[in-house]
Amino acid sequence: MDERITERTDGVTTERTVERDTGDRVVVERSGGGGTAILVILLLAALAVGGYFLFQANSRDAAQASAVTDAAKSVGDAADKAGEAVKDAVK
Repeated sequence: MDERITERTDGVTTERTVERDTGDRVVVERSGGGGTAILVILLLAALAVGGYFLFQANSRDAAQASAVTDAAKSVGDAADKAGEAVKDAVK
């Protein structure tokens, strides 16, 4: 059985090829760099950034809803005071 190992690198990715001659056929095994790992890391980073912006948007919506609620309560309080003033004027 003959075996030949070839390695190539471009500084970032290293590829290793192993060829085995078993007499009637040649078996080639290839293993390469970490391209998949880099893609997974980039995908996770994109998900983290997207999640951050989603939470920020929800926080802004909650603050805006709170401000609208406070304004409506102030208008309601002013209307109650005006109603009391009208009642007092009638008496």
